[in-house]
Amino acid sequence: MGFGVARSSGRDGRPVYRQIAERIRDDIASGRLAEGDQLPTIRALAQELRVNRDTVALAYEELAAAGLVEATVGRGSFVRSRGAAAPAPAWEAPLAPAVLQVLDLERARPRYGFAEDAVPLHSLLPDPALYPVAGFRRALARVMADQGAELLRYGVPQGHPGLREELAARLRAAGVEVEADELALTQGASEGIQLALRLFGATGDAVAVEEPTYHHVLTALTALGLRPVPIPLGEEGADLSALERALARPDVKLFYTMPTFHNPMGTSTSLAHRRALLELAARARKPVIEDAYEMDLRYTGKPLPSLAALDRTGGVSQLLSFSKSLFPGLRVGAILARGRARDGVIALKQTTDLGGAFVLQAALAEFLRRGDYDRHLARVRRVLLGRRDALLEALAREMPQGTHWTTPEGGLQLWVELPGGIDTAELLPEAGRAGVLFAPGFQFRHDGRVSSGMRLSIALADEAAIRRGVAALAKVVRERLARGGRSSREQSVNV
Repeated sequence: MGFGVARSSGRDGRPVYRQIAERIRDDIASGRLAEGDQLPTIRALAQELRVNRDTVALAYEELAAAGLVEATVGRGSFVRSRGAAAPAPAWEAPLAPAVLQVLDLERARPRYGFAEDAVPLHSLLPDPALYPVAGFRRALARVMADQGAELLRYGVPQGHPGLREELAARLRAAGVEVEADELALTQGASEGIQLALRLFGATGDAVAVEEPTYHHVLTALTALGLRPVPIPLGEEGADLSALERALARPDVKLFYTMPTFHNPMGTSTSLAHRRALLELAARARKPVIEDAYEMDLRYTGKPLPSLAALDRTGGVSQLLSFSKSLFPGLRVGAILARGRARDGVIALKQTTDLGGAFVLQAALAEFLRRGDYDRHLARVRRVLLGRRDALLEALAREMPQGTHWTTPEGGLQLWVELPGGIDTAELLPEAGRAGVLFAPGFQFRHDGRVSSGMRLSIALADEAAIRRGVAALAKVVRERLARGGRSSREQSVNV
């Protein structure tokens, strides 16, 4: 069985799994695959095409749903006989075009179905070993004993007043002039992103975003019918000349940015860059969304005032989250918005979730008030600093010449750029088999084009595992360079 697959959604424009399914469909229709013929195993076809096994599995699932193939446990997948009874067609309501686009984006993202003992340098999920379970359980017990059933009712859209007061006090200590009434609690920073985009953008509008950027922002834009306008990201931060040109466009309604511990880069911008950015946005009269989701995770260097602290126009809305600094199951974040923006956020919250889980918000307020959160942060920062240093030392020792990486002062991630034009999406399956996982760079680009970059995380792996993972990664990179590292994803190959 031989067919060409353009292993990219770049030039071809379609997800790889759909290309595979359509080629098999064509082979069945033309007779090149006859009734009863066995398809290659998922593992074999994935190895031949140099794609993830999950990609081939998705293609086979699509063919089975169309009644073209049938899978038999222990035997494999076969072309269905035309005389065989096809599965009863199930009626499904058509999905909205934006939802279909989101599904394609999600299916194109990496699937980490590798060995369970692979070193997890791909995920920003905080290490469960660091969760302050006992302390938070005590805080939860105290608020339930004090307030009981009151906490189990619907809350107000803005969220628990006590937690908003605690957050406002912490922000004021960081130089942000804010009152509790200017904060609305969210389901992590993820809901904050959705609220901010809905607040300032409508279907068909455009949003300026750094390139690369947080991949879930790109998904959120697609789901809301918004278009990303990429702003190149250099060593100093977003290219301000490019940003100025973008914000001058009437269709560009806002700018989304992560000036501190950028995801995926791990970098932070200078004070001068922050001030220049705010001046530029003020002249254009365009709002800025500052994602400060890792602001509490600084473990070295001198803190800089956030955009929200420097803002004097009310044009900055800041997103906060406890998902990375505490634990994600809490699902508590916040959005700082002033004036009409604040009123808009509250209205959107009312129509979205009626205010979130009051009991968890109250427990978090208690956790903050008693100093438990700050004690937790002190421990986490020490651990993360040790892991970051282990990662930097391992990269310097193991990686081949020509590899470059960033040096974060906080947060959970850094960026690595490989030499030789290596496509990190193609490298991932090899790395997974070698025992290390990473986040390939294409998913942080608005068009998913080939990238020689990758995001490495210190969230889950301890220092020993980090060293082991980087050694495995370096070996795979050297082997790829020896074979010729240049990407072949945008070329068609015959298999």
